[in-house]
Amino acid sequence: MKRYIILILVISLQYSCSDIVDGINDDPNNLTESSYGSILTGAEVGNIIVQTGESARRSALFAGQYTGIDRQHLGFTQYNVTTSDFDALWYDIYVNAFRNAVEAENAVLADNIGPVSLGITQTMQAYIVGTAASLYGDVPYDEAANLENTDPMYEDQPAVFQKIQDRLDEAIANLQMGGGRPVGGSDIYYDGAPNKWIEAAYTLKARFYLETKQYDLAYQAALNGISSMENSMYAPHGTAADNSNLNYQFFAVEVRQADVVVSEFMTSLMQPGATNPIPANYRGNTKTDETARFNYLFNITSVGVQPNTEDGFAAQTASAPLVTYQENLLILAEAGLRSQGFDTGLEELNDFRAFMDAGGYLMNIDPANLNYEAYNASDFSAGGIENADGLSQENALLREILEERYVTLFGLIHPFNDLRRTLNETNVRVPVEPSSGNQLPQRFLYPQTEIDRNDNSPNPIPDFFEPTDINS
Repeated sequence: MKRYIILILVISLQYSCSDIVDGINDDPNNLTESSYGSILTGAEVGNIIVQTGESARRSALFAGQYTGIDRQHLGFTQYNVTTSDFDALWYDIYVNAFRNAVEAENAVLADNIGPVSLGITQTMQAYIVGTAASLYGDVPYDEAANLENTDPMYEDQPAVFQKIQDRLDEAIANLQMGGGRPVGGSDIYYDGAPNKWIEAAYTLKARFYLETKQYDLAYQAALNGISSMENSMYAPHGTAADNSNLNYQFFAVEVRQADVVVSEFMTSLMQPGATNPIPANYRGNTKTDETARFNYLFNITSVGVQPNTEDGFAAQTASAPLVTYQENLLILAEAGLRSQGFDTGLEELNDFRAFMDAGGYLMNIDPANLNYEAYNASDFSAGGIENADGLSQENALLREILEERYVTLFGLIHPFNDLRRTLNETNVRVPVEPSSGNQLPQRFLYPQTEIDRNDNSPNPIPDFFEPTDINS
């Protein structure tokens, strides 16, 4: 693994730290060294690129939410991928994000800054490596931050996930101590608020338990997770060219904007009216109107349906979702159904629908175009509005929850993870079909840079269609 220490993410990565940290105010009650604050900001910016940049767009494409129509992205849609296509994505994870998070922890310990700052760095490390394990399978973890080790060992994916859970437990314990917050403004997610970080850490625990199909543990963790929209973790964006929303940069600014459109399948789930490409797929019914959400998510352009770069999901200054209240609500719904039963799953889904009926995570919408009335048990009985094909009541509810996750988490990494996790649940999974051939992608490929330089790289290299351990 190529080794660098990156203390501040550079402008060439299309997201400027300097714009974010302008005007930092030193809190006289916090003695955090400025070096720690700068490194923390770098780690958080690096994580934004991992979670909402090309890795997320590639995931959404492999999950059937996007279609590549030209150049490299057309090749991705046709599953023509090579190991070198993932070089930059691996670098984003391990150098720009994880390395900064580890160096931030080293600064906290060296300067005895305090437990809250330590807990933040630990949460960030778990978040970043958990994402890597989700996408690639076996990955370096314990040895990945050792600058002297040019050949870090790969660890089994299930073991990495267990270590991540342990790390998050350590982080929560430190955050609960309440002292040693970072300098004001250096934590661009929560400004050092320990209660928000604690909730985010629990939602991350729930996310990773969901991915490993430990649904009872996912439900218990989510009960302590993000409790309000205000406590959601979002990536801040601005009006400068290099700190704009990353989807805005791709779809509104870069010359590649015409390479990708929203897929017909994704569009058909959300678009009301006669222009829907597959009307039978529309999610709307007598209790649901998706018009407002469609308008928030998408614009119809000369190229096709694309993310809304004007006043919605991909607007220039739109904050990007990282770990959110809506995600936590839907983990409660799915994990609650799977581990506690139908009544719990329905109650949790209706909590999400009540949130959406009040506007939810949407912005700049017409309330007249929005309706998410509560479902009742009969809606999922055979012949009900959510069960026209006669599934069991439980499976009909699970299908609705999984589809809701698919549209709510649009454009992020989660739908790709969900699709692989539920692939064998043919009656309930979101019915994404391969865009080429007869197999759906199962993982990101290990990058060529890693294969060439790390003697401990997996051998043989797993195929694009080979499931990771947790999805086998």
